[in-house]
Amino acid sequence: MKISIVQLSVPVMSMLAAGDLAGARESSGLPLTEYFVGERGLRTWRRRAGQVTAEPADGPWVQGAVVTAGGEVVGWSGFHGRPDDEGVVEVAYAVDPDCRRRGYAKAMLRYLLDRAAAEPGVTTVRATISPDNAGSLATLAGTGFEQAGEHIDEEDGLELIFLRPAR
Repeated sequence: MKISIVQLSVPVMSMLAAGDLAGARESSGLPLTEYFVGERGLRTWRRRAGQVTAEPADGPWVQGAVVTAGGEVVGWSGFHGRPDDEGVVEVAYAVDPDCRRRGYAKAMLRYLLDRAAAEPGVTTVRATISPDNAGSLATLAGTGFEQAGEHIDEEDGLELIFLRPAR
C-alpha cells in the first residue's frame, strides 16, 4: 500500500487547532477529514503547532497528513519530534475511524520505520501505547519492537514503551 506524508505548515496546524477545517483544507490543498478537528485532532494540532513554533527544527519530523496514492487523506502520522541526543525518535500515527481496518496503520508505521532507517542520526525508534489499545499493539506486532517498560503519560495515562533499532 502506497502512502505519503504531507507535512503541514504551522498556519495549517494552527487552523486545525482552532477547529477551522475549511481554512486548513484551503490552505493545505488537501481534503482533510472531520477527524482532523475532532477531540484527538484538536489536542494533536494544538501541541504540534506550539511545538514547531517554539522549535522549528521539529517541523519536518512531526505529524503530517497521510495521503493515499489516490489522494484520499486517511489520518496523520510522523514523529513526536526530531531525534533526541541519543538518536531516539518516537512514532505517532492516527487513522481516521472511517478508514480503519484497511492496513493504513501498518503502512504508516512502515513508512516511519523506513524514514528512521534512512536518517543517519537516528539509532532507535520508540512507540508508546496504552495497554488496552489492541489495534496499535497489533500494528507493532512483527515489526521488531520489544517492550522496554511503561510510564504514565499526562494525557493518556498508563502506556507501554516499545523500542527497536532504527536499522
